[in-house]
Amino acid sequence: MPAIDKGRLTARRDEAFAVFLIGFRINRIIAVADWWPVFSAMPRMITELSRHPELGFLGAQSWFGRTTLMVQYWRSVEDLNAYAKARDHAHLPAWTAFNQRARDNPSVGVYHETYRIEPGNTENVYVNMPPTLLGRVAPRVPAGGALAGAEGRMGRGQNP
Repeated sequence: MPAIDKGRLTARRDEAFAVFLIGFRINRIIAVADWWPVFSAMPRMITELSRHPELGFLGAQSWFGRTTLMVQYWRSVEDLNAYAKARDHAHLPAWTAFNQRARDNPSVGVYHETYRIEPGNTENVYVNMPPTLLGRVAPRVPAGGALAGAEGRMGRGQNP
């Protein structure tokens, strides 16, 4: 279990980055053979990405249920897209296999959303939390002074 960082912190990233939300939904729970390959493909990709930081993957955090969600952080949208299209990495074969299986089989669905984030366009605060979400991949600093309020953390208040 990760250690709890006591106090009030905010995550600050001075470079642009990408946030990628990805997940799947089990539409037919009893159709394990249909959804298991989707479920088991992501850990292979995350392992691959973690071993190759040059690909631009910064980190991720997941939540599981009938609908799963993984929040991923990338150095850039371009790095994310390059990985998604690369024939020599784990994603493209898994995506191709899913599309072939899912063509006439709605037992499992997938989704994703991508966001390009420019510096100064995030606001977050973590109080007595272990490193979480953006706070897992960006430096955390005390959320005091100019960074005490949401306006300051978004760069709209006092100059942080």
